[in-house]
Amino acid sequence: MMKSTRLHTTTALAACLIAAAITAVPAAEAPQSQAQGSPRSPDKLQSDAQDAIRNFVQKDPTLEKFIEGSAGYAVFPNVGEGGFIVGGARGKGVVYQKGGKAIGTATVTKATVGAQIGGQSFSEIVFFQTPEALRDFKSSNLELSAGVSGVVAAQGAAETMGYQQGVAVFTLPKGGVMGKAAIGGQKFKFHPYE
Repeated sequence: MMKSTRLHTTTALAACLIAAAITAVPAAEAPQSQAQGSPRSPDKLQSDAQDAIRNFVQKDPTLEKFIEGSAGYAVFPNVGEGGFIVGGARGKGVVYQKGGKAIGTATVTKATVGAQIGGQSFSEIVFFQTPEALRDFKSSNLELSAGVSGVVAAQGAAETMGYQQGVAVFTLPKGGVMGKAAIGGQKFKFHPYE
């Protein structure tokens, strides 16, 4: 009986810590002002997404093959990740279908428990290989498995990158050096434009 109570308490504590980590990550999902040109307006988010795409292509021009050949893609200009023991990541982005038409916004979240310290901020693009992969994303059924990792955009990186489970993920640090981004466990929620 004592072991069961201790396990239940530990599980409850872990759940609380994960929830706290997600809400504590700086972020891109703060309440938005609808005033045009405000820091969190839809126009600003689209502008930031376009800037992020330009930055990715500038770092690796071969990324164009994914932009032109994918069924669609989601661009997250600012994903904040950080924590101490319990961490998380959170960001907001724009979703495009083939041809570059914006069809909605999306949020990305991730919670982690384990040895970690500090934080980082990066941009992320998730490319969808097929219309089915894009449809899964739009129905908020996409969660990246633990084995999926993001490739840091650098000259020629897209040349050797392929799709994993119907997606290809590229990241770009906003400051400092960043190795492979641990993106496994990211969950997405799609919000279509009216």
